[in-house]
Amino acid sequence: MLGISANADLRMKHKLQQVMKNRDDQYRLTGSILRDDAYWGGKKGDGKRGRGATGKMPFVAALSLSEEGHPLFIKFSQVQQFTLKEISAWSVKYVRPGSSVLTDGLGCFPGVAAADCTHDKVVTYVNGRYTNGDMFKWLNIVLGNVKNALRGTYHAMSDRHLPRYLAEFCYRFNRRFRLDAMVEQLASVALTTSPIPQRLLKLAEVRW
Repeated sequence: MLGISANADLRMKHKLQQVMKNRDDQYRLTGSILRDDAYWGGKKGDGKRGRGATGKMPFVAALSLSEEGHPLFIKFSQVQQFTLKEISAWSVKYVRPGSSVLTDGLGCFPGVAAADCTHDKVVTYVNGRYTNGDMFKWLNIVLGNVKNALRGTYHAMSDRHLPRYLAEFCYRFNRRFRLDAMVEQLASVALTTSPIPQRLLKLAEVRW
């Protein structure tokens, strides 16, 4: 429809995804927040499973809830690894002080204290079984939706572009209550964003 090459079309898409990421990176989650470790990809058939599977890319999955316990806003951010230092830095950047954060028992998640937030943990894996899963129901549903959407929409996706694809999903999800204004708002933000030539587009492929 645009009369441009496939490469130019893909480049335009990545520029719009970067605009979405830049915009949502300006906001911090607040209130009651669910947070978990999540993973994308990974090699199959090498005998390794779970968090240590070969080639899996870790990302933080966080979801803020309304007072009634309904989903409000999400933030997915790829990280190098789940360490106390990295989660502390992520929390300072993306969580407002005074928020209440609920996580599982992963050892790095107390790093949320760096953002002056309260932290409660629920151990979800005991004696080889998952339990207390209902407490993270909405977050698990959203995670399932984003993974199904990525696999179903993009039959081939470079792993190094994961942060942008996650940002695209988050941008649309966070504006689902005003679908009629989404395109107009995206166009407005894109017009006020500094140009992103190819060389900067490659440099912008960062985690968070």
